[in-house]
This record gives sequence, structure tokens and C-alpha cells, in this order.
Amino acid sequence: MSPLHTDAVGVLDTWDAPDAGQDALRKDYLAYLAEHPDGMWKPCATGHITAGALVIDPPRERVLLTLHAKLRMWLQMGGHCEPEDTTLAGTALREGAEESGIEGLRLLVPRPVQLDRHLTPCAWHLDVQYAAVAPPGAVEAISDESLDLRWFGYDEVAGVADGSVKSLLARTRALL
Repeated sequence: MSPLHTDAVGVLDTWDAPDAGQDALRKDYLAYLAEHPDGMWKPCATGHITAGALVIDPPRERVLLTLHAKLRMWLQMGGHCEPEDTTLAGTALREGAEESGIEGLRLLVPRPVQLDRHLTPCAWHLDVQYAAVAPPGAVEAISDESLDLRWFGYDEVAGVADGSVKSLLARTRALL
């Protein structure tokens, strides 16, 4: 097993899910990883673990979302694990920095905020979602994976994002 696979199992095994639905997903992810030693990687065609971060700016009560180029939806930053990744939290921060252009992101809490399983054009994504705080004065920059990148006030997210992002924001705000 890779260090990332070992970390993912450890994170999911010890994560205190906030409700029964999230706990059921946690157990499903663990069962999937037990059956698929390659379940961390994009080539695992039946599905794979992904990680992401909702980038927030608490003093200004706003969240940074990306208009995903392929899905054409406003989403949190996130994506596939890479061979150099050794932790899910590190993957989430790497993806957050790559897609937002913001260096110096830090996790709001050291554990996932939410799990979300969804079908994408490449496969099922078993997404492990964190919250990341942008440093003061952070300036975003659009990546190749994005059509747009925009800060939204917390109260604006419901008008542009899907249920998963709205839930992730609600769970994140509860931690502030």
C-alpha cells in the first residue's frame, strides 16, 4: 500500500462523522479501499478517492469557488491524488493552492469536514472534503481547470452552488 492509501484509511477510520449519512459514506469508503488497493488513483476506473478544500476568508465572510471547466458548475477546489501526495490533508491543500493560485492556505481543522460521493465523466469520486483558510491579503489566480474563480459571500453560495457545496459551507461555518 502507498503512504497515501495508509493515511486515507487512518483518516477515515478515526474520523468522527457528524451524522449517520456521513458515517455510512465513511464506512463505504473504507470498504472500497479494502477491496481496491489502487483506489487512491485516477486509473482505478470504478472510482477513486479525491480530496479538496473549500477556501474561506472568515473575516470577510466569503468563500472562493471555481467554475469548473469540464463540469461547468461552481465548486470547491479539489481533484485527483498524485503519486507524490502522502496525506489526504496535503492533497486537499495542494489542490486548493493549484486551483486557487493562493499560497499559504491552512486547514481550518486537521480533519475532513464532509465526504461526498459523486459521478464524474471519469469515474465515481469518493471525495474527502476539508476547509482551508486563505491568508490575509490573498490574491486568487485562475488555473487551467477553471473557467472562472470568484469570491462569494456566505449568503450568496446557495444561489450558485449545488447541494454538496452548500452542505460543505454549512458544516464549515459550524466549525468557525
